Amino acid sequence: MKNLFVYLILILSGSIVHAQEIEWLSFEEAVAKSKEEPRKLLIDIYTDWCGWCKKMDRDAYANTHVAEYISKNFYAVKFNAEQTESIEFDGHTFKFIPQGKRGVHELAAALTNNKLSYPTTVFMDENLRIIQPIPGYMNAKSLDPILKYIGGDKFKNTKWEDFQKNYQSSL
Repeated sequence: MKNLFVYLILILSGSIVHAQEIEWLSFEEAVAKSKEEPRKLLIDIYTDWCGWCKKMDRDAYANTHVAEYISKNFYAVKFNAEQTESIEFDGHTFKFIPQGKRGVHELAAALTNNKLSYPTTVFMDENLRIIQPIPGYMNAKSLDPILKYIGGDKFKNTKWEDFQKNYQSSL
């Protein structure tokens, strides 16, 4: 009986952990999926050395409510701004440009309107057009209304300031 109880706890805790995970895709995978089944993209632009990027992973993306909303409403992309592989998108080849010890990927620069900052969260619509890049760290509570504003298409007909006044957080 004791073993059954331990087994049930392990199964239930595994499903809770699973519910908190976002299925992160490559940029190319998200674009391909969006063409098959249109959905907005959320692109987390980061670097391996960025402490605030890691903090945002822990504080925002690991939050159960945030992760569930992202998984249902977006294709989520983790994009390393210093990756060296070229990417074909929208008729262009985006490459890594070395700069000193590091460098930057041209796609990261294009998605952020050449205003590189880490982390930056970029939202694209179902037609793969940039809605808005949002630079800087956000915790779950500050990311949540942005997700609802963009994910719920409120940005199409409601000013951000008006949305914020009436928004009731679920966190």
